[in-house]
Amino acid sequence: MRNFRSSPEVNAGSMADIAFLLLIFFLVSTTIPKDKGIARSLPQPCPPSQPCNIDINERNILLIAANETGELFVNKELMELKDLQEVIVNFIDNNGDRSCNYCKGDKDVKASDNPNIAAISIDVKATTPYRYFISVQDEITKSYQVLRTRYAKNVFNKNLEQLTEEELKKVKEAYPFRISEASIQ
Repeated sequence: MRNFRSSPEVNAGSMADIAFLLLIFFLVSTTIPKDKGIARSLPQPCPPSQPCNIDINERNILLIAANETGELFVNKELMELKDLQEVIVNFIDNNGDRSCNYCKGDKDVKASDNPNIAAISIDVKATTPYRYFISVQDEITKSYQVLRTRYAKNVFNKNLEQLTEEELKKVKEAYPFRISEASIQ
C-alpha cells in the first residue's frame, strides 16, 4: 500500500486583492512631474515666392556667448549674468521706436537702431553647461517681459494680463522676440 502524502497548499485567494491594493496605493501616492522647458515657437516656413534671407546690420545684433566654464561674453566683453537683463533691455529699446509718445532721450551708440530690428544671437560651445544656457534664455525672456510690460503701461495704461488679444498683438509687434541660437563646436 502506498502512502500518499498531501503537500500543504497556500491559499492564494487573497493575493489578487493584495496586488490590487498595492497598485492602487502606488497610483494614488505617486506624483507625475510636469515637463518643463523653454516656451518657444519656431518661425513660420518661408513662402516660396518671397526672399527669406534678411540682412541685419551688425549694430542691430547683440551677441551673447558662453563658454564651458560658464563665463558670459556680451559683444566680446566679459559680463556677469546678473547684469545681462539691463544690457538686453537697453540694447533692444534704445528709444529706437520714434513713433511712440513716451520715448525720451538720445540713442545709445551701442544699442540697436529700432526694437523691431533688434536681434539677439546666442553662441554656446557644445561643452557649455546646460544651466548656463537656460539662465541666459531666462534673462532674455525677462528682458522682453520688462519691455512689453513698460510698453503696455505707457501706451494702453494696462498690465499685460489686462490687455485684449488685439492690444497684446500690438505689444508683441512693438517688441518682437528675435533670437538666433548657434552652437560652436
